[in-house]
Amino acid sequence: MAYQSRKLGGVPYNDFVRMEQNQEEVKMKKSVILGALTVAGLAASAAVAGTMDDVKARGKLNCGVTTGLVGFAAPDANGEWQGFDVGVCRAVAAAVLGDPKAVEFVPTTGKTRFTALASGEIDMLARNTTWTFSRDVDLKFEFTGINYYDGQGFMVPKDLGVGSAKDLDGATVCIQTGTTTELNLADFFRSNNISYEPVPIETNAEAQQQYLAGACDVYTTDASGLAATRATFEDPSAHVVLPEIVSKEPLGPLVRHGDNDWGDVVRWSLNALIAAEELGVTSANIAELSAAPTNNPEVNRLLGTEGNLGEMLGLDAEWAKRAIMAGGNYGELFEKNIGENTPIGLARGLNAQWKNGGLIYTPPFR
Repeated sequence: MAYQSRKLGGVPYNDFVRMEQNQEEVKMKKSVILGALTVAGLAASAAVAGTMDDVKARGKLNCGVTTGLVGFAAPDANGEWQGFDVGVCRAVAAAVLGDPKAVEFVPTTGKTRFTALASGEIDMLARNTTWTFSRDVDLKFEFTGINYYDGQGFMVPKDLGVGSAKDLDGATVCIQTGTTTELNLADFFRSNNISYEPVPIETNAEAQQQYLAGACDVYTTDASGLAATRATFEDPSAHVVLPEIVSKEPLGPLVRHGDNDWGDVVRWSLNALIAAEELGVTSANIAELSAAPTNNPEVNRLLGTEGNLGEMLGLDAEWAKRAIMAGGNYGELFEKNIGENTPIGLARGLNAQWKNGGLIYTPPFR
């Protein structure tokens, strides 16, 4: 039976609702196209060569993050930014500047993040951003890897008695503008021959406020974001994340096209965290393993006691060591910020190392 929306007063699905939904999709797609043209133009006009020189001269890394998503990127009670994505920013700063705290965190929304990167306001973006064809090719961005494999989900109050997203016919849905979530939502409802009324929001904080106030029946975003948001509720058990995952959302850091050297630095800083977990290099043993060459040549190359990988990046031999020491290896960052022993409680799942049945994998350090 179709779910009857509180917002719509139980209005059944009909041709009028379908027409309204189709008009909303057309507006949404036009907005995406115009935004793409603007961002691509900025990227084309920006002089992006030499980002690493700019970062070194400035003495800090300008890293774009979300406006606040607990576990991924949010300031703590002391105003210090913490989180899984924050850890990637700090690793890059440590590799390049020798100081994981030499970061200026720039909050961005789904709408402003790409303009901030294309214009040069930020040096990199680490804001739970999905790697897509159009963002890579049309907007002229270079994704430097995937640090979280995700998918879009739906959260509803438990007392609504809804067990499946397919029961949401006629529901009002809070949705962040300027995201892949918008089009995924339209595709899912259309393919299941059901309707919805979008409630556009700009930030996760606004979505949380609107959802808890009853302005929308459903909140949809990446499943990890739903878990992070739900963990901040006064009574998380009063809300459920529905079982459907309706998209692929490979999330990762990105930089501008045109500066391959900087892209390499960000890419291999992330890879260093991933490789460290695979190779058993942790924040607890890295000092010992880097004191002298070990019996594992790849560990030696990673930590700079053998070979000249740092020189190839335009950095010193200990760049990766510093990146790992900034917050630990990939697994340590995961468990500390979003793992099963945190309020967010995410299992590794697809984000386990490839040897453990997951998709996390780095090319060899050689």
